[in-house]
Amino acid sequence: MTQTAAPSTLFDLSGRVACVTGATSGLGRQAASVLVRAGAAVVGVARREAALEDWRTEAGGQTATVTCDVGNRENLEALARDVSAPFGAPDIVIHAAGINTREPADEVTPEGWDTTLSLNLSTPFFLSQALAPAMSEKGWGRIVTFASLQTWRAFPGGVSYGASKGGIAQLTRAMAEAWSSRGINANAIGPGFFRTELTAPVFDNPELSRKLADQTCIGRNGDLSDIDGPLLFLCSEASAYVTGQVLMVDGGFTAK
Repeated sequence: MTQTAAPSTLFDLSGRVACVTGATSGLGRQAASVLVRAGAAVVGVARREAALEDWRTEAGGQTATVTCDVGNRENLEALARDVSAPFGAPDIVIHAAGINTREPADEVTPEGWDTTLSLNLSTPFFLSQALAPAMSEKGWGRIVTFASLQTWRAFPGGVSYGASKGGIAQLTRAMAEAWSSRGINANAIGPGFFRTELTAPVFDNPELSRKLADQTCIGRNGDLSDIDGPLLFLCSEASAYVTGQVLMVDGGFTAK
């Protein structure tokens, strides 16, 4: 019989080490901060050093930062070493760094395509690959990527972004197939419309923002705090038997 954690400790991350890319804004900053509050030692990763220090000051707890352009694949081997230096090798990796170039299909450039696919799809895999051996040694790990409404639906100007987020669903399943037998669960969160730097054009248009809210079952767009519970679930013992899944946190947008 499998021994399970007590209900009071299912979401407790005390003693765990987490690495969060894109930790300076939006869902990445929210994710990094909620993991700190749950007891994890968190290493925030982003390009902007000053913004990382702002997050670290705000988050408190056991935190460290690494300044890195994670979109450059050549940086990832060194990054895996750097994020392991402050507290030991991460048990949890959250891939929140991302980009949406919003190029219409007839205007997609090779540069825009490559940048989008590299940051949104290649980086989550190769950084996970670099961190997986240490997780395997412990027999416990959690990999969480960010999918999207565009994982399932086509939006205008979303060819490269949609391709990258469609790939995230399959990447999540493939990483689960490869590593879950070693104790490493891989899942994705698919957010609906939350106010972040990537979605600023939506929320700057009140009519469009209201229209999108009306398309949800709940009747509103997302608040950053709405991501806390699903994220803690996927990062903790609560999700011990959940892997290879995309959990849509979209207010029911994709249900309609």
